[in-house]
Amino acid sequence: MHWIPAAVVALYIVGLFAVTWWSKRLTERSSPGLVGYLLAGRGLPAGVSAALLAGLAVGGASTIGVAERAYTVGFSAGWYNAAWAAGAFLLGLVAAGRYRQLEITTLPELFERHYSMLGRVLGVFGQLIVQIVITSLQYVAGGAILSSLMPDLFSFRMGMAVTALVFVTITLVGGFWAAGLTNVINVTVIYLGLVLGAVMTVSRLGGLSEMTSRLPEAHPGFDLFAVGGGLIAAWFLVMLTQVHSTQAVIQIGFATKNPRSAKHAYLLGGLLILPVGFIAAIIGMAAAVMYPGIIPTEALPKVVLGLPPLAAGIILAGLWAADVSTASALLMGSATLVSTDIIKRFFAPNLTPEREQLFCRITVAVLSVITFALALTVSGILKILLIGLTLSTAYTLVVLMTLFWPAACRRSSASWTLGTTMLALAAWLLAPASWRILPHPIYFTWVVSLVTFFLVALIDRRPIKGQT
Repeated sequence: MHWIPAAVVALYIVGLFAVTWWSKRLTERSSPGLVGYLLAGRGLPAGVSAALLAGLAVGGASTIGVAERAYTVGFSAGWYNAAWAAGAFLLGLVAAGRYRQLEITTLPELFERHYSMLGRVLGVFGQLIVQIVITSLQYVAGGAILSSLMPDLFSFRMGMAVTALVFVTITLVGGFWAAGLTNVINVTVIYLGLVLGAVMTVSRLGGLSEMTSRLPEAHPGFDLFAVGGGLIAAWFLVMLTQVHSTQAVIQIGFATKNPRSAKHAYLLGGLLILPVGFIAAIIGMAAAVMYPGIIPTEALPKVVLGLPPLAAGIILAGLWAADVSTASALLMGSATLVSTDIIKRFFAPNLTPEREQLFCRITVAVLSVITFALALTVSGILKILLIGLTLSTAYTLVVLMTLFWPAACRRSSASWTLGTTMLALAAWLLAPASWRILPHPIYFTWVVSLVTFFLVALIDRRPIKGQT
């Protein structure tokens, strides 16, 4: 009966491509050049932007990764998504409106405006490392989803290739409008698939109470802190940090109609993100009852394969939608950095709007090849994801200080803070585990960022540009 799930996924893909083709017309009618293609002409409504944010946040780590962890630690695995939602709420309440008022395209652009060209270059370098690695992980997750749930139709690498074909086509053809509008479909399918999976699985076990009573003896069940307070705190610190400084996240606010829309987009997006992890956690707990002794990574696939084919197809489409939605937003963010901060800034500043869009599309194509090649070498999705995001500490610190305490900023603050934090993360990764005193690199990079920033404030007496 593999043709039924395959037909559901194929129908979902047709819907995405139809919306992408329509989005292409919106892109052509938007502002010409980079702004039209990469920022949807700064015309995204708050609702579409919220769906884009939710689609970016809810990927393989938020679904399969959470279910995998919930197989052993229970409901508390859902805190991963709660941390993401908290970051969105904080950004919406504190900084989203200010970001939108800046009328910029990338964060490194802000660094050159107030600091130096070196700050901009380091900013681009660090942002690209983070986003290219995370984009590559989406190929891995997509290949794993398709090959695990339809092994007779997809090998792992074929699943990766199909995943790449879908989200690369969306970004190439429709630009940021397509990323936003297809994510409205993606978020709908994600919720439909996860809720259907949780309801059907729990019903087959006789309800939540019966499922809880049948959990393995040592399983923590609905204990909200079973995963450990230290790890939960690290999740929150990572997410509260990265939302303020990851290009793919803040680009959503740059593309909204006005500061008010930007604020509402992140608040609504946080509400959409919040429940997903806990729903996935319930499915992981159900797997612990139904399939004791399996490898935890098989928790969610095992549950899906045990359902009727039509339901399995809908859930499969939802899981895959989570991956595609994340990948398209990340790819657009990376393309924006390369097009704006490298090509236009240093090599071709006087392109016509038509050639700007052409170069943007070429950039998307080249980045697709690079990230796909990298995807063939990576493993450990959630671990690599969280380590990569720790690099955002320096960006968050510099940006928030620039917006809210410019008197403490100095001309060399950006370059020194970014540079030392990159070196700190590299040292953490290379050092033997026995040397690591702190439980997660996010704590170490925050200490290094803060110490560097305030030392520079004491030594360098030159105020930033625009500040006397």
